[in-house]
Amino acid sequence: MIKFFKNIEGDKAIWGVVALLALFSFLPVYSASSNLVYVVGNGTTIGHLVKHGMLLILGFGIIYGVHRIPTHFFKGLSLIAMPIVLILLVYTLAQGTTIGGANASRWIRLPLVGFTFQTSTLAAVVLMAYVARYLTKIKDKTITFTESILPLWAPVFLIVVLILPANLSTAAIIFFMVLVLCFLGGYPIKYLLGILGTGLLGLTMFVLTAKALPDLFPNRVDTWMSRIESFWNPEDTESDYQIERAKIAIASGGIMGNGAGKSVMKNFLPQSSSDFIYAIIVEEYGLIGGFILMFFYLLLLFRIVVVANANQTIFGKLLVVGVGLPIIFQALINMAVAVELFPVTGQTLPLISSGGTSIWMTCLAIGVVLSASVKRTSSEIESMEVDENNPLEVLSGQL
Repeated sequence: MIKFFKNIEGDKAIWGVVALLALFSFLPVYSASSNLVYVVGNGTTIGHLVKHGMLLILGFGIIYGVHRIPTHFFKGLSLIAMPIVLILLVYTLAQGTTIGGANASRWIRLPLVGFTFQTSTLAAVVLMAYVARYLTKIKDKTITFTESILPLWAPVFLIVVLILPANLSTAAIIFFMVLVLCFLGGYPIKYLLGILGTGLLGLTMFVLTAKALPDLFPNRVDTWMSRIESFWNPEDTESDYQIERAKIAIASGGIMGNGAGKSVMKNFLPQSSSDFIYAIIVEEYGLIGGFILMFFYLLLLFRIVVVANANQTIFGKLLVVGVGLPIIFQALINMAVAVELFPVTGQTLPLISSGGTSIWMTCLAIGVVLSASVKRTSSEIESMEVDENNPLEVLSGQL
């Protein structure tokens, strides 16, 4: 055990924030899981708590394993993982699965372990590493739009298009973060504006096609439209059951909250242990608890920016921004949805909400950030600047 802790490297503040968020998550997950037990009739509260604990233990195992990998290895790994991710996304879209009698074509079921796996979350991390690698490759070079279509934008649009039919919010976040990363990486702004326009045009065509052929994507577009309409028309309380109960939970929490485990709305609020867990946290721990939780996410954002700024390679800087910022962005969206500052998206609260894939992929991203925060010797830094056109050379590192 002592040897294990000696092998822990990287930014200690990030380790501390992540550990605190994970430990705190047990309280709201245990409390909110009573909804699944007594309302839905799914398992026991202890069972859900144990499952959450096992997922976090595995997640921290992922963080530990990934943070031991030198940052430059992710260049080659992103190239190798990209076709695998595309195949998984095609399989997910074609097969999907059914959860609770509802279409859930964003997941696939792993046959040997019985878990469901959301492939879009893995695709997001892999794509950010891939884009960071490409931007590093063209750094200080004059690049034309046509030269970047196949190596950069074709994979981006393929992944977004494959995710879009089942998960609009995740596709939008990925697309937005790619644009942000490209902007920070020095990609010409005039090309980015063109890509943004193309993306909006593609989304419009998709919505119109889905409206004209409703059997092609059953219920998805109608769900998006109803959520957006209810967001812009708050007087129509019947159209958004979840938001109304979330606001009741937040209002009843007041400044100090009702106390741990004393939430009432968890029995009436669907997805109270995942998508709307922030509302339960505010109900139990008040606005003070909600602001403290937000502070820790902002502290994590600060440390991510510090790590990115301190990294001595262009790839390391872009990689940290690419995989780190989406964690904070997702957390802020989840909080904004609970207080009706944003339409319902289905985004979980990182490291807090119950779930499997979301926890693991958040831990994977944190592991990558911690890998980039590890202090390297001058010889190690020189080895990171190997020829990026050869993924085998990148993987071989110093060997």
